[in-house]
Amino acid sequence: MIGWAITFLVVALVAALLGFGGIAGTAMAAAKIVFFVAIALFLISAVFGVMRGRAPRL
Repeated sequence: MIGWAITFLVVALVAALLGFGGIAGTAMAAAKIVFFVAIALFLISAVFGVMRGRAPRL
């Protein structure tokens, strides 16, 4: 999901450079949503991993 967030961020930045405000705003909003969902899922999986007592794989 972080990859999708970065993709939307790049699309938003390119659209902003070209002056398409509507596209840039939509892509930036999508990037924010996907980024925060990915962070939330990471934190949830980290908490469950700690509760189960598993050591993280490197």
